Amino acid sequence: MTPRNLLFIMSDEHSRRVLGCYGHPMVRTPNLDRLARRGVRFTDAYCNCPICVPSRASFATGRYVHDIRFWDNAIPYNGSIPSWGHRLIEAGHRSVSIGKLHYRSTTDKNGFDEEVMPLHVVDGEGDLLGLIRSELPVRKAALRLGRDAGPGNSSYQDYDDRITASAAAWLAARAREPAGKPWVLFVSLVCPHFPLIARPEFYNLYPENKVPWPGQYSPEERPDHPFIAAMRESMIYDKGFDATKVRRAIAAYFGMVTFLDHNIGKLLAALEETGLAATTRVIYTSDHGDNLGTRGLWGKSTMYEESAGVPLIMAGPEVPQDFVCHETVSLVDCFPTILECTGAAPHPDDRDLPGCALDSVLRGHAPGRTVFSEYHAAGSAAATFMIRKGPFKYVHYVGMRPQLFDLDSDPEERRDLGTDPSWRGLIAECEQLLRGIVDPEAADKLARADQEARIAAVGGLEAILKKGTFGFSPAPGTQPVYD
Repeated sequence: MTPRNLLFIMSDEHSRRVLGCYGHPMVRTPNLDRLARRGVRFTDAYCNCPICVPSRASFATGRYVHDIRFWDNAIPYNGSIPSWGHRLIEAGHRSVSIGKLHYRSTTDKNGFDEEVMPLHVVDGEGDLLGLIRSELPVRKAALRLGRDAGPGNSSYQDYDDRITASAAAWLAARAREPAGKPWVLFVSLVCPHFPLIARPEFYNLYPENKVPWPGQYSPEERPDHPFIAAMRESMIYDKGFDATKVRRAIAAYFGMVTFLDHNIGKLLAALEETGLAATTRVIYTSDHGDNLGTRGLWGKSTMYEESAGVPLIMAGPEVPQDFVCHETVSLVDCFPTILECTGAAPHPDDRDLPGCALDSVLRGHAPGRTVFSEYHAAGSAAATFMIRKGPFKYVHYVGMRPQLFDLDSDPEERRDLGTDPSWRGLIAECEQLLRGIVDPEAADKLARADQEARIAAVGGLEAILKKGTFGFSPAPGTQPVYD
């Protein structure tokens, strides 16, 4: 690819299933839909960990969580492992972030020449309650999700407005400068991350009596798996819902997705107005998805498609238009993609990175590999690992039975083939592929040891339990509310 500028847009907690161009019949996302039509839409993209901090650390470094050991929302990225931003700066490119990063601190060298309005973890510590996995604590702050759902304004929406305006101003300033080496502007918006509150002009697009009811929501439909059962008892989101609140939550999430799309439209318009569109590629994705009530689950933290799947769209110069790529990809592919887009030479220390540049993937030039995700964070009674093998998704739980889904015949993941003896052969093949990437038991042991050490370093178990936790990381200028 010819070296070009790159506008990389990341949202937070956007399930790819809630997007017009991914087939949702109700949600309005005209700007992202247009972006997909003039570029490439990846149908099967995944995060490498379905929770914010480790997902973003893996995205930044191009490495898996068990390799970099930023396991959860209380062990945040600190710049100690080179990111794609570090590589760009070393090669003389400008790397700037605007918005949410969810790293440890701005005082760390995180791989940006400038961090504008960054949102980092609370007090440089993050969600300490998520470190506790020996006996999962009940996360009382989760009850706020249903209570707060509905129309209104939130600090996150105001924050996204500021991020969007700042990014548009940054692009206008760059357009007035002489052309130099390609730059990367990383714009990280927060919506549709909860709280599930949407401004009335967006909320009212989705009448509560017309939004779809979550799939597999009734108790008799919900999956019977010990990992999911333990998570429900720790992350008690659904205990704060009734039928009215469920519909309000879904309408609010849909409204926030349209609000997100509205802001992305402003960013794309800024590219056009400044004349930068002809020399700038655009990538859009999210750090993970949201269960949104499906199976009685809310938030992220599972390997179901709603949670682990993410949207991924790429457009701009030399990118095929109106193309749909069905190859399975993940966020670790973004590291080599960003370097290739900007023309930065690969660093010799990065030869072992697991990702492939997306341009190579969509053109069929990428080597065969197994796409992978893992989870060791809040609400996890067991270390969890996921791989894709063709249409099959294999989920491995340390100390618990595995799950297997055929996504071609069962895209809603209603039939767990992991309980069917006739699939033992494929399950064994998938486990072998997984063990080619990671030793699950060793990774689990290492994660738990790091988490226990972190618990001791912050004053011990009782101190964490006494402090409690917050529902979500506050926007800059606001304070966390503990429960």
